[in-house]
Amino acid sequence: MKRTFAMILGGLAAAALFAVLVYLVLVVARVSNPAATTVHGMTLRRLWATTVVLLALVGVVSGGLALNRPASLFSTASAPLGALVPLVAGLVAIINGGLNLAIANGGPGTGNGVVGAAAAIVLGFVALALSGLALTRRRRNALKPGTMT
Repeated sequence: MKRTFAMILGGLAAAALFAVLVYLVLVVARVSNPAATTVHGMTLRRLWATTVVLLALVGVVSGGLALNRPASLFSTASAPLGALVPLVAGLVAIINGGLNLAIANGGPGTGNGVVGAAAAIVLGFVALALSGLALTRRRRNALKPGTMT
């Protein structure tokens, strides 16, 4: 019961931190003010931001797998693939999220996809951090005799 409560509390804290970081990215990009009129539906820029967020999510998941699965395809013990996927996905997400925010001419609700772009930047940095940890673990394991071939 205590572990379940701690997991729920940790998940809520992570969601709150994610929301605060996304808002801070919107403030830094100067697009945090909501629109006077809201655009409904999928626009091209919203589709772009959604695609980039999904790519960043792939990077975060593969980075987590690279850290937690020592004997799988995405492990750092067999090949650097598990550490390079989140690196590339995170870099692409950060670049595309930044480009989307740079060309945006309004805040949330304008159809520019600024919330998705900000979320992609935050998740991209998380994917980069996980990739760095996985590469560091791979390098450390490579220095130990008998752990890698």
